[in-house]
Amino acid sequence: MAATLEPGIPTDQALKDPRRAAEVAAILPGAIDLHCHSGPSVMPRILDHAEAMQEAADAKFSALLYKDHYYPGMAHAQILERLFPDTSVKLFSGVALNNATGGVNPHAVDHCVKLGGKIVWMPTFSAANHLAQGSGDAKNFPKTAQRMLEPIPLSVLDANRKLTDETLAVLDIIAEADIILAGGHLHVTELFPLFEEAKRRGVKKMMVNHPTYVVGCSDADIRGLVALGAYMEHSICMFVDSRVKQFTPDQLKHWIDVAGIDRTILGSDLGLTEAPRPVEGFRQIVSMLLDLQFTADDIKILIGRNAAGLLGLPN
Repeated sequence: MAATLEPGIPTDQALKDPRRAAEVAAILPGAIDLHCHSGPSVMPRILDHAEAMQEAADAKFSALLYKDHYYPGMAHAQILERLFPDTSVKLFSGVALNNATGGVNPHAVDHCVKLGGKIVWMPTFSAANHLAQGSGDAKNFPKTAQRMLEPIPLSVLDANRKLTDETLAVLDIIAEADIILAGGHLHVTELFPLFEEAKRRGVKKMMVNHPTYVVGCSDADIRGLVALGAYMEHSICMFVDSRVKQFTPDQLKHWIDVAGIDRTILGSDLGLTEAPRPVEGFRQIVSMLLDLQFTADDIKILIGRNAAGLLGLPN
């Protein structure tokens, strides 16, 4: 049973209670972060890849997956594993199909697979949907430290709302490699045809990134995407105290209930400035889930076991 704390205590303050801190520390081993934004990056970051690895190791995480919007991270993941074999944290990365990697580019996906990548994110910062929301949700996203070339808006759909040939080729590569297809910042109206076709072509691992932010999922959309076999990945940074906080604990509980514990994943989406470090974000979300009356076993599913299945790790 969770340690009883006074109602209304902020999550970061609750962790100062030794009982709660110990309870959270006991739940974290085996956690997996599928959404770690450490650096180097063209965006300001508060920690680098080596620091993220070490902090995850100290908390007894089982795996960490690095995400950058502009470059694939498989090479540094493999080098860090080789340099620090005693951490016991498995390190992974993948490729985000933005302008910097050639857009929805089968060659970039093929390279990702051949170098051991575990995930392909459809366009994020270059997504037409993201760019169209420049004065809406997307305005809160981190900015690059230096001005970049103007992005070319990307979609997986052509002018007739059919999936492009390049998208179909990407899906075939993902299916053959049995890695994760992530929706990135595509709009939900793009995700349905994408995931339906992905399923037809044999893609078994599908995930929607922050479905209620920029992507535009309703409860009915979440249920529909889960019915296709997708997982909903909610970003911890949007629930804990940070400059991109968007949602309340009750909303988190609601969306977990909508998708189901077995189809929900919590990834940090942390590394940005004016926010907790990734492992601290996990501590805060675990404490929040305890306050919401989730059991320790259910929390372990949300922060580790579901992600382990997608990575092909023991769970």
